[in-house]
Amino acid sequence: MSKIQKIDRRDFVKLFGLASGGILLGCTATTVEKKFKPAIDQDYFAPNLFVHLEKNGNVTLIASRSEMGQGIRTSLASAIADELEADWQYVSVKQAIGHEKYGNQNTDGSRSVRTKLAPMRRMGAAAKRMLITAAAKKWNVAETACKAENHHIINKNTNEKIFFGDLVEAASQDEVPAEETIQLKKVEDFKFIGKTLKSVDLDDFTHGTATYGIDVRIPNMKFAAIARCPVTFGTVKSFKKDKAAKVAGVEAIYEMPRLIPPTGKFFGMLGGVAVIANNTWAAFQGKLALAIEWDKGENASFDTEAFKKTLTERVHKTGKLVPGSRGNVTTAFNAAEKTVAATYHVPFLVHAPMEVPNATAWFQGDKIEVWAPVQDPQTARSELAHFFEIPIEHIIVNVPFLGGGFGRKSKSDFVVEAVAISKKINAPVQVVWTREDDVQHSFYHATSAQYLKGGLDSSGKVTGWLQRVGFPSIVSSFKPLSDYASGFELGQGFINNPYDLENFRLESVKAEANLRIGWLRSVVHIHSGFGINSFVDELAFAAQKDPVQFRLELIGKDRILTGKSEFPFNSKRFKNVLTATAKMANWGVKPTKNHGFGVAIHYSFYSYVATIVEVSVVDKKVKVENIWTTIDCGLALNKDNIKNQLEGAAIFGMSLALYGKISTKNGAVEQHNFFDYQMTRMKDAPKIHIHIVDAMKEPPTGVGEPGVPVMAPAICNAIFNATGERVRSLPLADLGMV
Repeated sequence: MSKIQKIDRRDFVKLFGLASGGILLGCTATTVEKKFKPAIDQDYFAPNLFVHLEKNGNVTLIASRSEMGQGIRTSLASAIADELEADWQYVSVKQAIGHEKYGNQNTDGSRSVRTKLAPMRRMGAAAKRMLITAAAKKWNVAETACKAENHHIINKNTNEKIFFGDLVEAASQDEVPAEETIQLKKVEDFKFIGKTLKSVDLDDFTHGTATYGIDVRIPNMKFAAIARCPVTFGTVKSFKKDKAAKVAGVEAIYEMPRLIPPTGKFFGMLGGVAVIANNTWAAFQGKLALAIEWDKGENASFDTEAFKKTLTERVHKTGKLVPGSRGNVTTAFNAAEKTVAATYHVPFLVHAPMEVPNATAWFQGDKIEVWAPVQDPQTARSELAHFFEIPIEHIIVNVPFLGGGFGRKSKSDFVVEAVAISKKINAPVQVVWTREDDVQHSFYHATSAQYLKGGLDSSGKVTGWLQRVGFPSIVSSFKPLSDYASGFELGQGFINNPYDLENFRLESVKAEANLRIGWLRSVVHIHSGFGINSFVDELAFAAQKDPVQFRLELIGKDRILTGKSEFPFNSKRFKNVLTATAKMANWGVKPTKNHGFGVAIHYSFYSYVATIVEVSVVDKKVKVENIWTTIDCGLALNKDNIKNQLEGAAIFGMSLALYGKISTKNGAVEQHNFFDYQMTRMKDAPKIHIHIVDAMKEPPTGVGEPGVPVMAPAICNAIFNATGERVRSLPLADLGMV
C-alpha cells in the first residue's frame, strides 16, 4: 500500500522552489517506511506524488502526468479534493518537470488513473485527518466530534467551523496519520469522483492563455527547421545552401549527422540539414530552398503495396505458433458443418496531432534545459544524458501542455534535435516540425495482415478458430532484426481473445520494419479489434444468427479469468456493455432504406467497450449517421471527461477507418498534409451517444484508448448490413466509398 510522508520546508523549497510554507505531502508505492530526502537513492523514501496545502487555502497537486487533452490533471486533482472535502475553486495543478522523483511519468497506455487514483485518494484523506486533528486540539474536543466539509472543519457539537487555510500552520506541526488509520470515503459519499467536473485548466483553454510547447519563448532564442531524407534512415550525400542562405532571417545552415541510439534504448534523431533563423517562417522557407542530394540507403526500394502483398502471402501459410493456443483446430475444421475464412488489412497510420512535434532547448555547457510537449519526459532526459554526456541531474525537462499526442510525443527525437542545434550554435533554439515533417518522418503505427478461419457446427456454434497475423513490431525501433510481433503486442487482443473457444490456434508471421514503428492511440488493439470483430460478424452471417446474439453466445457463460492481472477479465461485464449498447441503439429495428447497423465489442486496457454504428450508403458513398458506445471502466472518475474521451475516440476511429493510410513509393512516404492524410471534418461528424456503466465499486481502468478499436469494424459491419458487401481492407477512401 502507498506510504505517505510529510516533507519538511527545506526539502520542500529544494524540490519545487515553493517557499510559501504550508503542508507538502509525498507519497510513493514503496512498502519500506523511510525518512524523505530529495535524492535518487534506494536508501531513502522517494515520493512520486505530491500535494501542497497553503495558508490561503489553496490545494495544489503536483501532476506527474502530461496533459494532452485527456483531462488527467483534473481527474487526479478530483481524487485529492474528494477525500479532502475541498472546495473545487481552491484546487489547482502545478506540472512536474521530468525527474525520477516523480516515478514513471510516461503518459500512455491509459494507465494514469488506474495507477494513481488509490494513492491520490489516500493523500487527500491523510491531509483531511491532519486538519481535523488540528481543529480538535484547538476546540479541545475529540476528533470524532469534527468533520470536514467544503474546505472547512466543522465542530459537530457547536456547528463552529474553521477554514482549511487557518488550520494549515497547526496541522503542519503534526505527523501524518498512520497508514492503517486512514479511512477512505464510501462510493455513495463521493462529491467529485464519478461526477461531471469542470476542468482545472478550463480558463486557460478557453481564453487562449494555456502555454503549449510551440508557445514557449525565452530570451535570445533562435528558430530551426530541419530537412530530413525522404527515406527512413537515409543520409545527406551533398547539399547546396546558396539560395537558402539568401532568405531574409536565415542565419546559419549546417549538416546534422544521424544519432543512432544504443540497442534497446531511446530514439536518437534522423539527422539532415538544419536551417537556423530569427523566426520560424524564415527557417521553413530556407529549408525549402535547400538543394540536397540524398543517400537513400537500404530502405529506398520499400513499397507499401508490395509489402501488403508479401504479408498477405505469408498469412496464408503456416506461421510460428504462439503460446496460448489450445485444442486442435485441424480436427475441428474437418468435423465442421461449415468453415469460413477471410483476410483483413490495416495500413500504416500516423498520429498527426494538432500540435506538431517541437522543442525548445538551451545547451549551457554543463547543463541542459528543455521545454517540450513530451509524454515521457524521463526518457527524454535519459536520452539527452546519453547523447550529450551531461549528468542527468543537470538536465531539466519542462512539460507544457501538449496539443494532442496519441503516442507520437512519447518519442523524444525532436527533443534531441533541439539540444544538438543549441549546442552547435551556443544559443537557445526552438525546433518546429512542419505538418509535412510530421506526416513524412514519424514513428508509424504498423501495417498488418490477418488471416482467420473458423469452423461452425450444425447449430451455428464456433468449433475452431485459426488466426494468423503479421505486422512490423514496435521492438524494431529499439532492436534490429525484430521481424516478428512480440509477446506483449500479441497480448493486446490476440492471445487474450475474449471468446470461449475450445479449439484456438494463433500464429505469427514475419514482418520486417522499413519505417520507424511507434505506438499510436490503442496500439495493437487497432489490429486485433478490426480483424476479430469483422470475422465474428462474418461467422454470425454464415451461422444465420443475429450479430449481437451470436457474440453473446460466443462470449459464453459468466466467468472470471484472473491470470496474472489485478484486473481479471469478467465475461459478464463484457456481455453487459453489449446488451446495454444494443438497447440504447434500438438494435433489431429494421433500418430504413440504404441504412445499416454494425456492432463491435473489444476488451482493452482492462475496460469493456461495445459500439453500434449506423451508416447510410448512397451511390456507394458512406456516411456515418449515429454512433452508440458503452464503456465499463470500473470507477468512473470524471464522467464528463470520459464522455469527451469516447467522443474523441469515435472521431479518431472514424478518421482511421475512412481515410487513415500512410503509403510509400521508392521508400518515401507519399502523404504530405491534411489534404492527403485526411481527418473527419465537422460536417461529417455523426450523432454520438455515450453510456457509462455504473461500476463504481470496481477499480478504475483505461478510458483514453479503449474507444478506438471498435470503430472501424463497427463501421464496416454496418456497411455490410446496408449493402451486402464486405470491407476487409482499410481505409474506405481506397475503395472510393467516401
